[in-house]
Amino acid sequence: MANSKQALKRARQNSDRYKLRHAQRSVVRTAVKAVRADIETQDKTKATESFKKAQKVIDTAASKKVIHKNAAARTKSRLSKAIKELS
Repeated sequence: MANSKQALKRARQNSDRYKLRHAQRSVVRTAVKAVRADIETQDKTKATESFKKAQKVIDTAASKKVIHKNAAARTKSRLSKAIKELS
């Protein structure tokens, strides 16, 4: 356990940041799962709509450094490719 006031504050900040980032990462995963579910149903219009929403969520998470920017780009690229293959 932390002994100084400074160490206590850092521990508290780390805990709070972890909770926030964990929640944001969960939102990203849910958005990606929604797109993949729409791709599974072979509904291109619905998949495109959910992809647009997911894109915004992924970009936001990447800008806040919740996920790495290359991981965000890779995820968007793979989803986009899968949607294009539906036609």
